Amino acid sequence: MSANNTTIYTDGACSGNPGKGGWAAIIINAGKEKIISGFELSTTNNRMELTAVIKALEVSGDHHITIYTDSKYVKDGIEGWIKNWKKNGWKTASKQPVKNKDLWTLLDELAEKKNIQWKWVKGHASDKYNNLVDAEARKAIDNETN
Repeated sequence: MSANNTTIYTDGACSGNPGKGGWAAIIINAGKEKIISGFELSTTNNRMELTAVIKALEVSGDHHITIYTDSKYVKDGIEGWIKNWKKNGWKTASKQPVKNKDLWTLLDELAEKKNIQWKWVKGHASDKYNNLVDAEARKAIDNETN
């Protein structure tokens, strides 16, 4: 790994689904860790998962990135489903409009400009950084609702 490789862990959370949502990411580069997070008043868990990745990519200037997510929705969507959605005019296999198209198109634009390796990590398990971003996403909700 070269010094300009970045590792990003992301997570989204919702209190109710839909409900109040939070997202968080930790960006790790050259031994430095930067945590970012945010809140939305009315959203879904999937939107928060996507938002966490988008916000992290927006602030990471690096080209070579490894992203860890506990969302199979995000990983499977960006690595596979999105190709057919674009080919089919943003319709699913069952001819329904793709949910969260606004976020998927933004993520697609950002991802095309970078060399990203996508990794799935089991949520709420023993991964230190996944647990950290989960806690930060939940804290973002708590800080806005108290």
